[in-house]
Amino acid sequence: MHYQFPAFEKTCQSLLCKYLTPEIFEALKEKKTSHGYTLHQAINSGVQNPDSSIGVYAGDAESYALFAPLFDPIIQEYHGFGVDDIHQSNFNPNDLHAPSSSTMEEYIVSTRIRVGRNVDNLPLGPAINQAQRHEVEMNVSRALEALEGELGGTYFPLQGMSETDRNQLIADHFLFKAGDRFLEAAGLNRDWPQGRGIFHNNAKTFLVWINEEDQLRIISMQQGGDIQAVFTRLSHAVREIEKSVGFSYSEHLGYLTSCPTNLGTAMRASVHIKLPKLGHDMKRFEAIASQHHLQIRGIHGEHSESEGGIYDISNRRRLGVSEVQCVQDMYDGVVALIAAEQSL
Repeated sequence: MHYQFPAFEKTCQSLLCKYLTPEIFEALKEKKTSHGYTLHQAINSGVQNPDSSIGVYAGDAESYALFAPLFDPIIQEYHGFGVDDIHQSNFNPNDLHAPSSSTMEEYIVSTRIRVGRNVDNLPLGPAINQAQRHEVEMNVSRALEALEGELGGTYFPLQGMSETDRNQLIADHFLFKAGDRFLEAAGLNRDWPQGRGIFHNNAKTFLVWINEEDQLRIISMQQGGDIQAVFTRLSHAVREIEKSVGFSYSEHLGYLTSCPTNLGTAMRASVHIKLPKLGHDMKRFEAIASQHHLQIRGIHGEHSESEGGIYDISNRRRLGVSEVQCVQDMYDGVVALIAAEQSL
């Protein structure tokens, strides 16, 4: 056991480096959650990867309370969310105002909204054992295969997957791989690919990843800019799954996730959108995005470049705002970005 205070490089910029003091380390280093998760495990990813932006992962719901002296200031800085704040959830599509239009369709290439969920009363990915992971896969895949109508589809386990299924899932951009070095160091790649799989509906507009970073990544998507339809489908799917799978939820932090950045709604609502002219005026682009709490990425995710003037625009806020507000931020911001593009 390496229970010495980690020697961080002077260049380390992560929130772990900022908030893990020798005093907090000493106070927490011998503590363990009821699932056996330790401070050493919680900080290992940030210690191994000094270029992390956060650097901590929770192993179970208890981690957020037991290691609160470290987690609370990180959550407060990242989300602007205090220890006495209460998260409010609202997934009602009737409360979202996001009408589609011919202008939206002209600029938006595709729309995708996803949420992370974890199963109640089980450890999160970094602390889950092999048997528990298989239990999650069995119970969740059974619930998914019982879905009907627009949501009805097929589950594909990663282990023993046929070459035909694998190639089709790659072609559809549905297949997920073992996590990167950050997730590896957090313990999220253990026993790969056992207990992992992908479900998608027949229309390929609804997708669930089982046991990736979170136990469920529930995704609704389609070509074009009908944000209301994508959100409505996701809301319906989450309600249906929840009838047979209980989700880990805290009144304070909302839906619990292994990475603190996803707490609250655990939602990322995004569009791929054509903004070639605005792309040449990044100051204005970033000002509009900031005003609507949006994040700008290239089309291949974080740290990637735009291609053909197409950008990935998504909500930045997740905790302390409802699901409806996350998507409303994104919709209102996209309307403003399109207006700016048209004015150039």
